[in-house]
Amino acid sequence: MFGMQDDFSYRDALQKGPAHRRGAGLNPGNRFESVRLHVLGEELDRQWIEREDGDGRTHHVERQVFLDRTQRILNRVTPTSDVPFDWTLNPYRGCEHGCIYCFARPYHEYLGFSCGLDFETKLTAKPDAPELLRKELASPSWKPEPIVMSAITDIYQPIEHRMRLARQCLEILAECGQPVSTMTKSALVLRDVDLWKTLSDKNAGRVTVTLVTLDADLASRLEPRAAAPSARLRVIRELADAGVSVSVNVAPIIPGLTDTELPNLLQAVAEAGATRAAWVLLRLPYQVKDLFLDWLKRHVHPERARKVEALIRQARGGKLYDASRRRGRGAGPYVEQIAQTFDVFTRRYGLNRDIRPLSGARFRRPETGGQMRLF
Repeated sequence: MFGMQDDFSYRDALQKGPAHRRGAGLNPGNRFESVRLHVLGEELDRQWIEREDGDGRTHHVERQVFLDRTQRILNRVTPTSDVPFDWTLNPYRGCEHGCIYCFARPYHEYLGFSCGLDFETKLTAKPDAPELLRKELASPSWKPEPIVMSAITDIYQPIEHRMRLARQCLEILAECGQPVSTMTKSALVLRDVDLWKTLSDKNAGRVTVTLVTLDADLASRLEPRAAAPSARLRVIRELADAGVSVSVNVAPIIPGLTDTELPNLLQAVAEAGATRAAWVLLRLPYQVKDLFLDWLKRHVHPERARKVEALIRQARGGKLYDASRRRGRGAGPYVEQIAQTFDVFTRRYGLNRDIRPLSGARFRRPETGGQMRLF
C-alpha cells in the first residue's frame, strides 16, 4: 500500500528536546499496537528539567512522505448527527501544520503511526487521486452530492506546493461542476482562486478558512506551520473580492484561552468579506488529551493552564472528552454562554444570512478514455 518517497532521518523528540516548529512535544505509542513503550512520569519530569535548564537548542525532525496506492478516492462518511456532509476526498493523510489540538491526529494510528509527532512528519500522499476521482465521478452510480476535500487534513499544507494533487483534483471538480468545499489554514488556497471562482459561480464551491485566534504569537505555538492570522484574513479578503463564497470556522474555541476573542474575531472576518461562520469546541479524543496537556505545560502559565483544563472538564461532564455529550459543542452553562455570544455577534456583523447549500444542478460527468458522450 505504501512506498516511501523521501528518505529522511527521523529522531526522537523526547530524547533531544523540542522539535523545531512542530506542534507535538510527544510521540505516544499507537493505541492499536500490542507492544508499547510507556515513559514513566518521573522520566518525563526529568526531561522537562533538562529542557528548561539546558541551552535551549532545538532540533529538526524532517518530513517523510509515503505513497498510498489506494484504489478509491471518494470516502463515504459514517452517518453521525454532527457531521453535515456525506463524502470526503483526502489526497493526503497527516498534516504538516502541526496544530496541537487537531481532532484528526488519532486517525494516523490506523496507518500504524503515532498521533503525536508522526502525524506532522510522516505523511501519506495519493498520487493516483486525480485519475481515481475522474473515474469515480464518471460512474453512472455517482450522484453529485457535495464533497468535502480533506476533512481530516489540510489539502493546502506545504507538501501541496510540490505535489499539486489538490490542484489536479480541483480542476476535475470544476470541469464537472461537482459541488465541493474545503477547510484550510493556508494562503496557498489563493493559487487556485480561478477554480474556486468557477465553482462558486455555479453555487458549487465554497472555501472555509479556519481561524482560532487573532493573536499571532499564540497561533504560532498552537499551529506552528499554518498561515498567521493576518494572512488568513487576507485570504478571506482576496477570495471574497474574487467572488468566491467564503465562510469561517472558529475551530476550536479553547476554553480559557481563546474564548474571549470571539466578538473581535467575528468582526474581523465579517469585515474581511466572509458571509458565514460556525464554531466548534475543543475536542480531545484518545491521546490528543496527553498531547494538549503537554502543550499547555510547555506554553501556558501554570495557573492559566489549570483554568483551561477546568473549563474543558466543565463542558465535558467532568471529563477531558466525552463523545456522547455533543462532541463538537459540549454541554452546560459555559457552552451556553459561548453559543449565545456567537449568535449575538454573528447577527451584529451580518453573518449567516445566506445559508444556501451547494448545488449539483450543473454537474456533468467527466470524459474518460478519450471518448465523448453521445448525450
